[in-house]
Amino acid sequence: MLQVDHVSFSYDDTPVLENINFRVKKGEHVSIIGESGCGKSTLLKIIYGLLDIEVGEVYWDETQILGPLYNLVPGESYIKYLSQDFDLMPYTTVFENVSQYLSVFEPEELNRRTQELLQLIGMTEKAHAKVKHLSGGQQQRVALARVLAQQPEILLLDEPFSNIDNFKKNTLRCDLFTFLKKEGITVLTVTHDHNDILPFADRVFVLKDQQIIAKETPKNLYEHPKDLYIASLFGEANKIPINVVKSYADTKRRIIVYAHEFRVSGKSGLEVTVNASYYMGGHYMIRGTYEDQNITFHHHRALEIGKTVFLNVSIETINQRLNL
Repeated sequence: MLQVDHVSFSYDDTPVLENINFRVKKGEHVSIIGESGCGKSTLLKIIYGLLDIEVGEVYWDETQILGPLYNLVPGESYIKYLSQDFDLMPYTTVFENVSQYLSVFEPEELNRRTQELLQLIGMTEKAHAKVKHLSGGQQQRVALARVLAQQPEILLLDEPFSNIDNFKKNTLRCDLFTFLKKEGITVLTVTHDHNDILPFADRVFVLKDQQIIAKETPKNLYEHPKDLYIASLFGEANKIPINVVKSYADTKRRIIVYAHEFRVSGKSGLEVTVNASYYMGGHYMIRGTYEDQNITFHHHRALEIGKTVFLNVSIETINQRLNL
């Protein structure tokens, strides 16, 4: 397994990570999420061996992963790191880039494996195009196939779909994570997109203020976020007051509600004044104000600015957030 033990790291005098501890089983897929600048990419670089750490240790099984002070060429052979710097050979073809690390002494296997990976990334028709003529999204897909050709035991992905068009991204995301699970490759993915996480990750680590504040399955993390920061990583979220009847007395509690979980009522609920409506395709995103708090909710049509509406939340959602 991958073991990260009590790792802390600073750039000069600026702390980035503090006392990071976790284990990742072989073949497990872990997503690492958090706001920009929270240390996600730095953590991947430490695991790969691109940075030296003064506090803590990183192991793959019994082998300690060490940084540039101990390795002439940073990085470990059994780990591959796909960053947003693709490190391709621009003047050679897509086929040559992907097949570079395959054995030329087995030409049939080289051709089969390269074709398999080109099909996985949807680049079969571009096999003989030079990389320098490709778009940024196409180059990102080639870089992905290139690291997969090296058959890593651990794959570190830093925003792996950031440059890829949506109509390609959805298919590639599904095909890639299915392929990695089938191959038994351990995966750590840094991402801002919850669509990379919810259907595919086995666990999610949330980074904030230099520390991991949550380690959960995607389902548990989404359905039971412990604070608004975590919920906001999955979409528009609000923290609202509700009355809870307990032991024959009303108590005021605050729960997290995603924008799509509100229902507009004409009579009772949270009294919200509409400030703006934004067309989102299948719905409108409505911004409003409840007392002195901003509220975001979804509705099937635009609402007039200044209009007063009432918002309700289902009993099932309330019970879920209260862990009843």
